[in-house]
Amino acid sequence: MSDEKAGTKPAQSESNPVGGEVMLKVTGLQKHFPIKKGLLQRQVGAVHAVDGLDFEVRSGETLGVVGESGCGKSTMGRLITRLLEPTAGKVEFQGQDITHLGVSGMRPLRRDVQMIFQDPYSSLNPRHTIGTIIGAPFKLQGVEPEGGVKKEVQRLLSVVGLNPEHYNRYPHEFSGGQRQRIGIARALALKPKLVVADEPVSALDVSIQAQVVNLLDDLQEELGLTYVIIAHDLSVVRHVSDRIAVMYLGKIVELADRESLYRAPMHPYTKALMSAVPIPDPRRRNAKSERILLKGDVPSPISPPSGCRFHTRCWKATKICTTTEPKLTELKPGQQVACHHPENFEDQAPQDTVLLTAAKEASELVAAEVLAESAQTSAAVAAEVSETGTPAKAESPEDQEPTDKQS
Repeated sequence: MSDEKAGTKPAQSESNPVGGEVMLKVTGLQKHFPIKKGLLQRQVGAVHAVDGLDFEVRSGETLGVVGESGCGKSTMGRLITRLLEPTAGKVEFQGQDITHLGVSGMRPLRRDVQMIFQDPYSSLNPRHTIGTIIGAPFKLQGVEPEGGVKKEVQRLLSVVGLNPEHYNRYPHEFSGGQRQRIGIARALALKPKLVVADEPVSALDVSIQAQVVNLLDDLQEELGLTYVIIAHDLSVVRHVSDRIAVMYLGKIVELADRESLYRAPMHPYTKALMSAVPIPDPRRRNAKSERILLKGDVPSPISPPSGCRFHTRCWKATKICTTTEPKLTELKPGQQVACHHPENFEDQAPQDTVLLTAAKEASELVAAEVLAESAQTSAAVAAEVSETGTPAKAESPEDQEPTDKQS
């Protein structure tokens, strides 16, 4: 879905970053699902769904999370809302450690942390009316809204753009977009501070996606909500997010503000994702594709690769990428990346320039136009950095043309 379809949300000012105090802080978060076999159900391995996440979400901002299927996005969302128990790490909400709170300890916090689920067809109980579904949070929390539950539920239906008279209808009487609005109304019932939206528009038609995205924008402005939005569609994420985290195989490989990430992505995986976004321009329908085609499939989370997890598909991978895991480091103000050979920046491992065999094969799938564009972007970033006086360098000629390393 393009930005034009998504609606009328104004562009956020780069000089006026969104967010106040830190609302959510995640440190070293892990979730490993055990694999058991045999009569005694002995553990023989584990699925490393989330394997060490560090990030913060500030009050009033929207953090977008993107990545391929199976990278751990949804698991991360369920961990920070405490629908799953973390294997390791820490989750802090407004300064309080909620990592291992039990059911009774989490119950008061459920008013402040809510989740919008991915599938509007399975997240609503078909045996209950809409009034019962949206009114359930009031009953569970023992809250009596002013004017009564029915009046408040009808008000919430009106807020999300549904007819309050549909209070007694059942979920099967609504379309997909309307069901998702019902899910949003349920999440907003107790006026939460943090809302985690797990791919809220992926199951909807494109025209309905725009309506739901604009609804989320409007509600954030009216109610002062803080969002963590998980999505596949990079155009949707660009429209709604202030900052974006890119995940690959259970880890964050790049975290940056929206404009920096889309203008000059620094991790090769991010660049490959960006190249896959279609450009809705009829004049380019016959143009040659400039998409970066990644080699192979995502490795198994049961046995992830050593070192950098992306090195098996990266066109810039060298030996250090197989032995040393890159740390998520802030290379430019507001832009963190975990890469030894980042795009649009100086090489973090200049002593290692010999490409791996897998990288040589992967580089053949990178269009020459993409490499040329990368070189131009690098030069523009270098000029911008030199003007602002930031102590950073543009990437070296070897990095601008990865294929040159083969010689």
